[in-house]
Amino acid sequence: MSRSVLLQIARDSIQEVLQAEVTIDRDSLINLHPLLNEMISTTVNLYIKDKLRGSSDSKEPTLSLIDDIIINAKKAAFQDTNFNPLSTSEYLECEIELLLNTPDGIISEKDPSILKTTTYKIENEL
Repeated sequence: MSRSVLLQIARDSIQEVLQAEVTIDRDSLINLHPLLNEMISTTVNLYIKDKLRGSSDSKEPTLSLIDDIIINAKKAAFQDTNFNPLSTSEYLECEIELLLNTPDGIISEKDPSILKTTTYKIENEL
């Protein structure tokens, strides 16, 4: 199952902080997906075992979609005052929910944890 571009941006944003390395090529992504340059507010929620683990949202669309996702993903993971900053092991376990607040209504996407999507089963080889 492939991850949507928007959810991949959210996941990569958190990973950038954990690895202390900038990996998101904003210009290239905007060239491939011009919608990322539109001003759309977002909400990013993180869940571990179906329990909220962090959240951040934008009330008004003041940034490009790509920047809004990046900022809210990092805030949800590391600056939500209701939780300690996300650890690497929690990152691997967390599901990411992304809500886009569009003029036509809210669009919601959810990304399963990395551990759920990369589980290897030996039964597949038998």
